[in-house]
Amino acid sequence: MKFEGTGIEEVSADLNKLDFIMESEGFVRADQWDYERVTYDRKYSMVEGTFYLRISGYATEGDVGAKKAHIQLLTPLLGKHYYPHGVEYGEGEEFPKSLIQSSKKNLHS
Repeated sequence: MKFEGTGIEEVSADLNKLDFIMESEGFVRADQWDYERVTYDRKYSMVEGTFYLRISGYATEGDVGAKKAHIQLLTPLLGKHYYPHGVEYGEGEEFPKSLIQSSKKNLHS
């Protein structure tokens, strides 16, 4: 599920500042071997399953691995985790209303 029109996709920021802000909002930057992209996840464990609010971005300049980069964020996604396959974001996924409301609130804070 995409959260269009949040304004997050218009945000461009220094990686270190972005890491600090995202961590303070409950997001964790995924450890990955990528010098051009970042992924921030906020995990929701519910009776209905495990879900992730994900905000990805890419380096417009610099190197993510060296922690010296300027990042352009992309449209936030909400996905459901399926073991062992991973996270699915498809339009056919069902998301609890409380999760959607909580995700929207977190994106607008």
